[in-house]
Order: sequence, then structure tokens, then C-alpha cells
Amino acid sequence: MSRISPSPHLPRFLPSTQPSLPLLSHQHLVPLFLHCRWRTSAPAKEPEANEKRSVPMTNWWQRAVGQRLNSAGVASFASVVAREPHLALPHIAVPDIRWIDWADLERLGFRGVVFDKDNTLTSPYSLSLWPSLSHSLNLCRSAFPGKIAIFSNSTGLRQYDPDGSEARALEESIGGIHVIRHEIKKPAGTAEDIEKYFGCSASLLVMVGDRHFTDVVYGNRHGFLTILTEPLNLSEEPFIVKQPELCQVLACLSLI
Repeated sequence: MSRISPSPHLPRFLPSTQPSLPLLSHQHLVPLFLHCRWRTSAPAKEPEANEKRSVPMTNWWQRAVGQRLNSAGVASFASVVAREPHLALPHIAVPDIRWIDWADLERLGFRGVVFDKDNTLTSPYSLSLWPSLSHSLNLCRSAFPGKIAIFSNSTGLRQYDPDGSEARALEESIGGIHVIRHEIKKPAGTAEDIEKYFGCSASLLVMVGDRHFTDVVYGNRHGFLTILTEPLNLSEEPFIVKQPELCQVLACLSLI
């Protein structure tokens, strides 16, 4: 089995300087990529109103404005587009988490999974798992028992959840998956809090999220395997997130 040499145009998520990292052969990585990328899916069903748990209304307007006006994200977007557009390219892209083979990722040597929350696992501002994702999340739990966490720019971020009450509510709602508390919005900040929780390098972890310029850029900067999902619900997203083709074009500028 030979270690893959990453293309100079793609983020490197398995640094060759660490011999303990997973060894990926072409016969293993390519089927995993094809298994994840090329299936088609029916649109996920919108949760019923009585199935949702939402964030407190006193926090909602701050959250809505803050997520649309992520100043660190805007600065990062400009920097990435101008200098490092390859950072916005995910290693794998899927319609949603149901098209990820968690057992294959575990067999390849990855030790844990980090999820974004809004539009990856839940609707924006909701504390309830998107119902059709329940089975896949259970498969993820089976493949990575006790090694799953949420790292969100909303729940668990001290700016919006200073006492951690919302993080605790989400942990209870979706079955005890840990929400990592942190100070700085993605894509800024380090991976220190995540690595401390998992007890390993970020290069042994999988980052799953729906945004090119926050989740994917953050994951690639710190050496995660990055998996991009399509947003579950675009109705409350800012304009740029509603233009996935534009995000892909900007990200692919690095290949020109």
C-alpha cells in the first residue's frame, strides 16, 4: 500500500512527516470518493414544525445577523479567493451525510468526525436533527463510538451561547454528541480545541460541513479530510451560499 501524493492544486490532508497517519492506497481512496460523490439523492424532507426545537427568540436576531455578517468569514473569503482558492476545494462532496460511508473512513484510519451544525445536521437555528439523517448519524456513531463532535459558528460559540445552555440542549436532542465550545468563528482560529477533545492530530479527523469558505477552508487549513455537503435548507442563507456554482468556480480558480 502506498501513500498518496496530493496534487499541488489540492489541500494536503495527510502530511508525510507523520508516520502514524492513515496510509491511503489508490484502490481504497478512489472507491471511497466514487461511493460518496456520484450517487444522486432525492431532496430531504423539511421537518414538521412540531419536530423542531429552536434557539431562544432573544438570541435569534443576533444569530441571524451574525451569521450573515461574519466579518472574519468575509475577510477570509477575500483572502482565499485572491491568494489560496484551493483551500475552498473539499476532498469529497456529497448531497448530504447519508452518502458518506463511515465504516470505510474508519477502516482508512481516521479516528473521529467533526460536524458543522446549521444546514449540515439541522435547519438553521434549530436544535433538532434533520429527520432523514438519523440513520446515517447512527452509522457514524457505530463507526466512531465516542469520537463525534459538533463545531459550529452558532451553538457552542461563546458569542451566542455564553453559558453553554444551547450546546447542552443540542447534545441532549441529538443523542449526546459533544458540542465543542470555542471562542472564534470558522474559518479563523486554530484546531486546538478540537485536537484536545479528540486527543489526536486534526489530520486524523474528518470535517463535514456545507460551506466552502468556512467549513472547508477551516478544515483544509488545519489538515482535516474535508467533506462538503449541500445545504439542507437555503431559505435563510445569505446570497453567496445560495450560489453553489459560484463557490465552485471561485474555488477552482486554483486549477487555472
